[in-house]
Amino acid sequence: MTTRKQLKLGHMIEGAGRTWTDWRHPDAQPGASTNFAYYKDAALLAERGKFDFLFIADSLSINEKSSPHYLNRFEPITILSALAAVTEHVGLVATLSVTYSEPFNVARQFASLDHISGGRAGWNVVTSWLEGSADNFGKEEHPAHDVRYRLAAEYLDVVQGLWDSWEDDALVHDKANGVFFDPEKLNTLGHKGDFLSVKGPLNIARSAQGQPVIFQAGASEDGRNFAAKRADAIFVGHGGIQEARDYYADVKARAAGFGRDPASLFILPAVAPIIGSTEAEANARWEERADLVSIESALAMLGRSFNDHDFTVYELDAPFPDVFARGFNSSQSATLKIAQAVQKENLTLRQVAQRFATPKGELVGTPEQIADKFEEWLVTEASDGFVVGQPLPGQFRLFVEEVTPILQKRGILRETYEGSTFRDSLGLEVPANRFTVAKDQRAVA
Repeated sequence: MTTRKQLKLGHMIEGAGRTWTDWRHPDAQPGASTNFAYYKDAALLAERGKFDFLFIADSLSINEKSSPHYLNRFEPITILSALAAVTEHVGLVATLSVTYSEPFNVARQFASLDHISGGRAGWNVVTSWLEGSADNFGKEEHPAHDVRYRLAAEYLDVVQGLWDSWEDDALVHDKANGVFFDPEKLNTLGHKGDFLSVKGPLNIARSAQGQPVIFQAGASEDGRNFAAKRADAIFVGHGGIQEARDYYADVKARAAGFGRDPASLFILPAVAPIIGSTEAEANARWEERADLVSIESALAMLGRSFNDHDFTVYELDAPFPDVFARGFNSSQSATLKIAQAVQKENLTLRQVAQRFATPKGELVGTPEQIADKFEEWLVTEASDGFVVGQPLPGQFRLFVEEVTPILQKRGILRETYEGSTFRDSLGLEVPANRFTVAKDQRAVA
C-alpha cells in the first residue's frame, strides 16, 4: 500500500457545457443538462476513474444572458438522489444556498440523500451572489456579502445540530417489548439566533457517515475564514500555480488558527484539462474550443460575475472600465481576480473578456503532461486535488482512460475505494454526535 499523499478528485457535471458557447460544438449535446442518461454516464465514468465525488453546481436566478447549462437544468439534490441508485462509491455533492432556503428542509434533504446513497452525501454551502435571486423568493433585497456569511455560519450550526437530533443508538427497534426508540436519545435543538429560530428535532436519523461532508467556495476574506473554520473541502478557482500555493498556505494557516488539523481540510481547484495525444493536438483542441466563443458571448460571461453588468456599452480596446468602485454585491472572488489582473497588466476590456471566457491555463497537453501538472500541484502544496470539468465533449472520458492510470501508477491516486462512505474515501472521521458528547461530559463532571 502506498504511503504517498493521495489526490482527491471530483467531477463537475455541466451538461450543456462549462461556458456560454460549448453547446455549439459539433459533438455537444445541447439538451444534456436535463438528460439523465448523460449524468449517469458521467457518474459511472467518475466511479470507474476512482474519483472521490461528483459535484453539481447551482444558481437560483437566470435571465437571457445566463449560460445554457443554467438556463435549463436539474435541481442538484434530485439528480444526485437518482445517481445514488446507479453508483456505489462516488460521493454526491450538491450546491444549495443558505440565503434562499430553510434549514429544517435542507437538513432533511441532505440526510435523505445520505441514507439513499449509503453515506455518500456532501453539501456545497453557498450564500448566492446573484442579486436576481431575491426576486424569486419574495425578498425585497439581496443581503450584503458580510450579512450572507454571518447567516451561513448560523445556518450551518443549525443544520448540523438537526443532523444530530437522533443519537446513534436511539432507534432500538425492540419488537418484544414494543419499544421503537429510546426517547432519552432523541434531542431537541431549540435554536434561537440572530437570523434563525428552529426547534427540531429532525425526523430522520444520522447515516453511516454521521453527517454529510461540507464543501465551501471561499476566496474573499469572509469566505476564506468561513471555509477554514467549517468546511471539509474547499472548491476554488486559480489563475496559476503560485496563486494556488499562496491560497493553500493562507487557508491552511487559518484552519490551524481555528484549532483544526490543516490536513483534514482539502483544497480543490476547479480545472478543465484539454488532452491530446501530442502537444500540437492538445493545442488544436484548445483553439477549437476558443473558436466557439464570440466577443459578444465573452462580454456576457464577464458581466455575469458583476451581477449581469452590461459591458457592451464600453469601448472594447480601451482600458478596462473602472467598475470596481461600484461595489457590486456579487461574486467577490471573481471580481477580485479580474481587478488584480487589470491592475497588474493594464488590460483592455477585450483582453479581459477573452481571457475570462477561454482561459488556457497550464492544463493543455498530453496525458503524461497533465499527470505531471497534477502531481506538481499536489507535492508542492498548491492543492490537495482537483474538481475536474469537461471543456470539450469526450475529454472527461480521455482523462479517466488515459490520465488516471498514470496517476495510479505513480501512487498518487487510489486503485480501489477504501470503504463505502464518502468520509471513508476522503479519510475523514465520523463526527461525534454533539448531544452524546454533551451528555458524556456532564456524566464525567
